Amino acid sequence: MFSTEDIYEVVIFSIGDTKAGTKMGKLQLKNTVDDSVLNCILWEETLNRFDSKIFRTGNLVRIVSASFNEKFNNCLVSALELVKEAKLGLDEKETEQYWTKLQSYVAKIKDEKLNSFVSSLFTKYEKEFKYMPAAKLMHHNYLGGLLVHTVECVEFAETNLAKFSYKTNEDEIYAACLLHDFGKIFEYTIDEETGLIDYAQGFREEWISHSQYGFCICMNAGFKKVAKMIAAHHGRADWGAIIDLEQKDLEPELYMIHLIDNLSAKFGKISTKMLEK
Repeated sequence: MFSTEDIYEVVIFSIGDTKAGTKMGKLQLKNTVDDSVLNCILWEETLNRFDSKIFRTGNLVRIVSASFNEKFNNCLVSALELVKEAKLGLDEKETEQYWTKLQSYVAKIKDEKLNSFVSSLFTKYEKEFKYMPAAKLMHHNYLGGLLVHTVECVEFAETNLAKFSYKTNEDEIYAACLLHDFGKIFEYTIDEETGLIDYAQGFREEWISHSQYGFCICMNAGFKKVAKMIAAHHGRADWGAIIDLEQKDLEPELYMIHLIDNLSAKFGKISTKMLEK
């Protein structure tokens, strides 16, 4: 049963268009007491009354006024109150700590040509990489999220490489982990005031996805194995993979990058609330 005393955590927020051509907000909230999920709709006139900061992932809010369905799992919100504002993402000290970790893994790449290629990309786009999110909704969707996700991936790789009897090229594994999502610095935009994330205008028309971007830059530089790992890291074609892991006779490394990426996405620091712990 709905109570105005209930506190909810913002999980997902997005704005779309109705058939009538007006704006409509879709807001998913999680009850902080029982973790039940509430799917909300906000019409354009309601959206116009709010500062967009209130919809930041991880924010704690109270529903002041709304109409609910019979199961109380869907509602039309007309008034909302901000209880506690979540962090936008990494602070300056945290950013530098993660950046130092990332650079230490770049240094692990012994092949001079590959090391130079990877390090030059991070040098050129250091500012963008430090603040960009790793996704719009699904994981690490906050300032610095891409940096955190990438560091988690190379850490998972290092832990597992030590356990394999199968001989792998560690330089290529580290490079693929470091660059698998590099194209996201061009794929997304993030409002540094509100923390709200959107797709960058024109990127998908030019590149289709960040996977294609990473695959292309590595192929053009002559690092074909790294490019293949990036091409497969989404696992399935319908998830955006260029190489579908359902194919036969693929190299084991292709599965490794996919599984590492998936582990970080599923169990990493998914929201800014987790950063506060």
